[in-house]
Amino acid sequence: MPSPKIDSIKPRRLDPGAVIGVVAPASPFKRRVLMQGLKILQDMGYAVKTPPDLFVGEGYLAGTDEHRARQLQEMFIDDSVDAVMCARGGFGSLRMLPFLDWELLRCHPKPFIGFSDITALHHAFYQKTGIVTFHGPVVCSLPSSDRQTQTALYRALSTRLALSFRSPKIRTIRPGRAEGILLGGNLTTLCHLVGTPFASNLTGAVLFLEDTGEVAYRIDRMLTQMKLAGCFDGIKGVVLGSFSNGAKPAVISDLVRQLFADQDLPILAGMAFGHGHRNLTLPMGVRVHLDADDGRLILLECATSD
Repeated sequence: MPSPKIDSIKPRRLDPGAVIGVVAPASPFKRRVLMQGLKILQDMGYAVKTPPDLFVGEGYLAGTDEHRARQLQEMFIDDSVDAVMCARGGFGSLRMLPFLDWELLRCHPKPFIGFSDITALHHAFYQKTGIVTFHGPVVCSLPSSDRQTQTALYRALSTRLALSFRSPKIRTIRPGRAEGILLGGNLTTLCHLVGTPFASNLTGAVLFLEDTGEVAYRIDRMLTQMKLAGCFDGIKGVVLGSFSNGAKPAVISDLVRQLFADQDLPILAGMAFGHGHRNLTLPMGVRVHLDADDGRLILLECATSD
């Protein structure tokens, strides 16, 4: 198991007109879709900054591992940039982790936003720097998202309040209440972090999970591997988001109920985050209260600082 992370660092909240820098740490993307996403960010009141080498490609990656790492790092140390958002997920974030200077990044905390394959970077940030990051949309997913996705992103980055989350299709798999540190993301990527120095210690965590295109036996296999590896020892609760284009929700709920049968955990399913039309922004590394009786996830602290 990885060692516990260092003390958490909350990035500064964003004011109107803040500059969001865009990076491509994973797969390439369509220029047209990116431009549509940038327009949405501008309509939200933000300015955007894109590096000149954003559209460099390297096969199924958005550039070499060193190139993508350098691009991300330069956005973090750029004083004109207030937050960093990923253009797309896909594949490749895991490969660039050894090329990042984590101490340098720790000295330049900023809101960092993305999901799916970006889960690898979220956990590396948490484990190596303690910076609170944001599991939320990527630029290229904004054009196909709904208004609540965009509103939730804005609130997460700009509010001085501790937020709460509830979804209309929420289901209680196991009742109960718990408090812990909110950690999680894409199940496949989390599974691939096992055994690396970038995996988070989940002891004391409220774990949130999502994925796409995964059938039941693969979800079962990944959860079982993580359980056998001790990843779930000491977790406080589980929240399931979107598992689109794969196993049916009822099947996933049964799998999760079985795999956590030996742990007294509150478990919720159907929260609106992940690869769905609605992708609510969840801060990683802050204390939360999970109320599986009432179907709510409540932040116990603000995710940003003054």
